[in-house]
Formats: sequence, C-alpha cells, structure tokens
Amino acid sequence: MPWQNNEGGPWGSGGGGGDKPRNPWGQKPSGGSGGGGGKPSGGGGADFDDFIRRSQERLRAGMGGGGNRGGGGGGTLTGRSMPWTWIILAVLLVWVLATSIYRVEPDERGVELMFGKYHTTTMPGTHIKWPSPIVTVAKPKVEQVSTITIGSTETSSQNLMLTSDQNIIDIAYAVRWKIDDPEDFLFQFADPETTIREVTESVMRSVVASVDLDAAIGPQREQIASEVEERTQAMLNDYGAGVDVVGIDIRQADPPAAVDEAFKDVSSAQQNAESYINQARAYSQQLIAQARGQSAAFDAVYEQYRLAPEVTRKRMYFETMEQVLGKVDKTILEADGVVPYLPLPEVDRNRGSRAATSDAQGNTQ
Repeated sequence: MPWQNNEGGPWGSGGGGGDKPRNPWGQKPSGGSGGGGGKPSGGGGADFDDFIRRSQERLRAGMGGGGNRGGGGGGTLTGRSMPWTWIILAVLLVWVLATSIYRVEPDERGVELMFGKYHTTTMPGTHIKWPSPIVTVAKPKVEQVSTITIGSTETSSQNLMLTSDQNIIDIAYAVRWKIDDPEDFLFQFADPETTIREVTESVMRSVVASVDLDAAIGPQREQIASEVEERTQAMLNDYGAGVDVVGIDIRQADPPAAVDEAFKDVSSAQQNAESYINQARAYSQQLIAQARGQSAAFDAVYEQYRLAPEVTRKRMYFETMEQVLGKVDKTILEADGVVPYLPLPEVDRNRGSRAATSDAQGNTQ
C-alpha cells in the first residue's frame, strides 16, 4: 500500500524528520521551534481542548458556578451550584406537606379522589393523603339545607298547573334539601340541583292533577305538600341522587291573574253562604236548647203540682203576677177605711227628676 513506508499511518510518520506534518490539521502557526525530528509545539489537539474548556466555563457561569475542583482544564460543576439543589428539595417538601394534610369541618365530609376516581370518604377531622395531583379532596357540606324555589310570588311569571276538575291554578313553592350521600351526590348526576328541581316539579304536577281547585287552594295544601315530599324523596332514592328532601313549602296557590277577581267574588259569595248557614244552625241549636230547658222546667213544676196541687197553684199565680206587674206603676185600693196605697216608686222618680233639674239650674248660674 502507499502508506506502508509511513510508520505513523496515512498522515505521515509519528516522529521522523522532514517537512511533512504530523497530522492533517498542520502545525500551529505560532509558538515553539520547528525542529525537524521532534513533535510540533502546538496543533489541532490543543485548540480542541481549549474549546472544551471554554464551553465548560460558559456552562458553569450559566449554572452559577465557577472555577474547577482541581487545577485541570476539564472538571465537574463546583459546590457553588449546590444551593439550587437545596431549594428544589425544599420546594418539593413544602409541596408534599401542603397537599398531603387536609382538614374536614364538622358540617362537611371529605371525598378523596385518586387520579379523578372515587377512593374513600372521610369524617370530620384532620387527615393525611397522597399529595396532589395523585389524590384530591372534595368537601361537600352535608349539614347545609339548600332551597330551590319553583314559581315566584314576587314577579309576574306564572307557574300554571291543571287540577282534576279542569281548572288552572298558579302555584309557587320551594323544596328544601340537603346532601345525604356525598359519593352519590358528586358522581351520580352532572347537575344535582337541576335534577331535584325537575323531579319536584313533575311530582307536584301529578299531585295537583289529582285534586280539584277548591282543595288545592284551601284545606288540602298541607296534604299536597306532604305527598309531594314523600314521592319526590322516593324518586330521588330510585335515581341514587344522594339527597335528603327536608320539606316542601307551598307559598302561593291562586287562580290565574286573568280570572283572579272573578274567582274572589265567587269565593266571597261562597263564604257568605257558608256563614249564613252556620248562623242558622247556631240559632236552631239555641231554640232547641231553650225548648228543652222549658220542657224540663215544666216537668219539674208538674211533679211538684202532683204532690201539692193547691200550694203549687197559688205559687204559680203569685210568680205570674210578679212577672206581669213587677215593671208597671200600680195603685192598690182596699175598701172600708183602709189608707190607699202610696206609690213610693213614683215618688222616688219625681224626687230624682227635681234634683236633676236643680243641679242643672245651679250649673247655669
């Protein structure tokens, strides 16, 4: 081969004399003597080492370090970069502590989600978990009673329903509820409040359709509310909503506004008729009681009459005359020189009238 006479390979010998270079990069143009038989004083290897050294220095400057551990041109990062390590470790520690400890208040329940999936439910108190985002916690308030209003008594909007006698009623009511099962409440429905509203309204329409108008606006309102509460709770339980229905409050139950005045007139007439009927019943009961009392008194007198007819006859006569003559002016005359009866009540009345006249005259003077 052509390079067999070159002991140093294809680039020339490794150390003989002559003018041929040692490697293809040539000799460094400056520095050292160019002796024929020795190594050149500078070359491409030194330039490459300088490039590596300068690159390491730039890297150290960017990381906050500087200098070398030893005296060589190459080396590792110095101890001046260590504070960054401690800062990172401190941040990690704070993150773990801040996201691993949580507290559940007495009116709450803690629902742990591991990677977004239900994991467990915790009771009130302080708890430890895997740090976020591995485990996250939702804290629904299970003791808070929420209210959903359906229909409004303060606006012109109407919530019309049909009764069993084909009448229309405008009804406004509110449903009060709270969370019973946090897991079902959070994961069973996307919008639990909308579900509660729609179920309650459906049940209310069904119950109102089974009663007539008079019952819906009057005596059966409490019964309707109780039935709606029971049926709403049963339907939500079937759905697994995790909700406890506390109560249903019917705040308004009136005919539509267009016929409200006429309906009030009819209602007023019905109330008057009912009032007259009650008065007639009371009067009849009073007369019956009086008749029974008189009958009992007559029976008692008759029993006394049977025992002593003469005495009873005189007593009845005297009592009757007392009732007849007790309130009239009387003059009694007896024959044969007896002094006539002096009407003392009449004298007393005359005396009183004269005294009143004298007092009036004195006040005038």
